[in-house]
Amino acid sequence: DGDKFDMALFGYTPAEAAALDPQIRMFHECVWEALEDAGCDPDTYPGLIGLYGGATVSFNWKAQMLIGGKQEDFGSMELDFLTEKDFMISRVAYKLNLRGPAVSIQTACSTSLVAIHMACRALLTGECQVALAGGVSNPYPHVHGHMYQEGLILSPDGHCRAFDADARGVVSGSGGGVVVLKPLRA
Repeated sequence: DGDKFDMALFGYTPAEAAALDPQIRMFHECVWEALEDAGCDPDTYPGLIGLYGGATVSFNWKAQMLIGGKQEDFGSMELDFLTEKDFMISRVAYKLNLRGPAVSIQTACSTSLVAIHMACRALLTGECQVALAGGVSNPYPHVHGHMYQEGLILSPDGHCRAFDADARGVVSGSGGGVVVLKPLRA
């Protein structure tokens, strides 16, 4: 639902929202929903809220923006800020007024899990009092299916059977998720 991105809520102009990588749009929404579900308002929360996460590389989205002349509209650096996964975490933290650590993580398939681990460590060391952790993968364009190649990680039959004796590989997908973590005593 990238077309339903609430650009005004996050302080984007229509032109910025149109150029913003759909993964970054989705991550904004996931973080906002997680904060809402946790009843945590960054503007009134007295402690530090950290953000840890990452996204899939989105070469095709950036290429589409370059072909569409967006570099002339925004300039090279601003277009990078709108389309590169490496700027997603700091951008979302800034837009939502999160005042704790903002750490981009990229460990391929384990990005969200590593983000949760790092967020837990930050809570234990006192770097923040609340931590959000997660990730997003929403490659552009949306492609269905995959080409199986012997010896690689993709499933030969298109099914992922995690923790099952019949597991034979993975299947890619699209989506995003964020969890809010805090010590039990908080």
